[in-house]
Amino acid sequence: MTATYIVLDWTDLALAATLILLNGALSIHLRLGVERQFLIAALRMCVQLGLMGLVLKTLFTLVSPILTGVAVLIMTAFAGREIMARQERRFQGFWAYGLGTGAVLFAGTLVMIFALATQIQADPWYHPRYAIPLLGMILGNTMTGIAVGMNSLTERVARDRNAIETMLALGETRAAAMGPLIKSAVRNGLIPIINGMSAAGIVSLPGMMTGQILSGVEPLEAIKYQILVMFLIAGGTGIGVVIAVHAAAARLSDARHRLRLDRLKLE
Repeated sequence: MTATYIVLDWTDLALAATLILLNGALSIHLRLGVERQFLIAALRMCVQLGLMGLVLKTLFTLVSPILTGVAVLIMTAFAGREIMARQERRFQGFWAYGLGTGAVLFAGTLVMIFALATQIQADPWYHPRYAIPLLGMILGNTMTGIAVGMNSLTERVARDRNAIETMLALGETRAAAMGPLIKSAVRNGLIPIINGMSAAGIVSLPGMMTGQILSGVEPLEAIKYQILVMFLIAGGTGIGVVIAVHAAAARLSDARHRLRLDRLKLE
């Protein structure tokens, strides 16, 4: 039997959009005050996805390594901005943006290239049809893990400042004084992906797998791809969180083993 997929038209999307209007009506009725945010988020999503569709259509036609690289950098730049925006206590200067962006760029591109060169085996390996969607899934989750890990570290260091400085004054190294906080921050950054893997298949059906099944792919094939993607996401998240948290800890201290909270914008 030949696999078929359902083609959606604008009427189908307009019908689904009534659920957003329902959420807005509930917000108004319950006086939640989020109806405007719902509308803006929905409009922003439609515009962003529409533009991305046009960009991907062009990239798929040209298959240029330079254009694919530019797309990767743009996606990473926006991911770094989101990481910075989610920090309660940001670093001073370029570090506020550069630290998280550097970690997500390294982790995301490393895992993407690994997958394209081994499991996916795209020809050519930089083909945007495979590279861009794969990177998007890795970046989204890695971004969340890094944001949570960095925010956890800066919050804990600011809160436990006296205890850390006491240990440093007694001759402990910065690694010993901040070690437990670093471990806790890394653990917090990994919890979202651990929970996501634990719930996949029983509590939730991940989006990629659902989309493939709806497009006519055999369920077992869709499941194999989803498992692959989850493993890649977990790898990217782990690498990114470890790099970001340790880099943030290094920035919060110096070579003389002093705590440098002056490098944070304390509010």
